[in-house]
Amino acid sequence: MSDDTRSKQSPADGSDTTAQTGVPSRRRVLALGAVTAGAVMSIRPALAQTAGSVLNCEIPVPDASRAGSYIDADGRVVPARTRGAFPSSPRPFKGEEVKRAMANGSTLPGTDSERSRAYVKYIRRLQRGQGGFTCFASLQMPRG
Repeated sequence: MSDDTRSKQSPADGSDTTAQTGVPSRRRVLALGAVTAGAVMSIRPALAQTAGSVLNCEIPVPDASRAGSYIDADGRVVPARTRGAFPSSPRPFKGEEVKRAMANGSTLPGTDSERSRAYVKYIRRLQRGQGGFTCFASLQMPRG
């Protein structure tokens, strides 16, 4: 530590003169730099992990509270065996599968094009509180 840094400290309480002059001391600047570097090192792996987990999250069609219902061509949940509607998906779709289908119009695994379109419309209609909503919302977030 240099002598000029010590001379800026109040001998009574050991505090620096940041509050008095409005200019942060070297000690304060170095401490903030260390904290910032640590935060960057912690956040980057977390963001990478989040991006990976978004692609592995699952979206049931329809959600568990309406299992056994059918999905019509407009993506609405209708009673089972409704004419022209599609049965529930036998398994939830992964975020990566949904993202691909929404981006380029490819079909969801195990479906034909009409059923896939109906399922994607259902997924786009998801609202907070429904199974798969958090996964769907995560797919909408821009990635850096």
